[in-house]
Amino acid sequence: MQEDKHLDKRHAKAEAPPNSFSPFADDAGVRTIGALSFENGTDRIALHGSLDLTRDKTGLAQARLLKQTLDAIVKVLEGEDLPEAVAEAPEAAPKSVPNPFA
Repeated sequence: MQEDKHLDKRHAKAEAPPNSFSPFADDAGVRTIGALSFENGTDRIALHGSLDLTRDKTGLAQARLLKQTLDAIVKVLEGEDLPEAVAEAPEAAPKSVPNPFA
């Protein structure tokens, strides 16, 4: 799983390496900014966590990486012929199984 380094006051950097996160390219890539994770998928990108953008150089670096990530996602979406909505996977019906304690 690909993951950008956690940005904090000890490891602030202005930008992630180019092409380190390609939106919708796979089902494994992750970009983490602070405690906010972008989990890649071929039909959706899930965001988990939170991010405090502080008023300092670290906050600026994180804000730039957040903007870069969102701009990349928007660019991919704008370049495609999109459906109205992504189809949800149907839930499997529950199955009966023998009681292992009987």
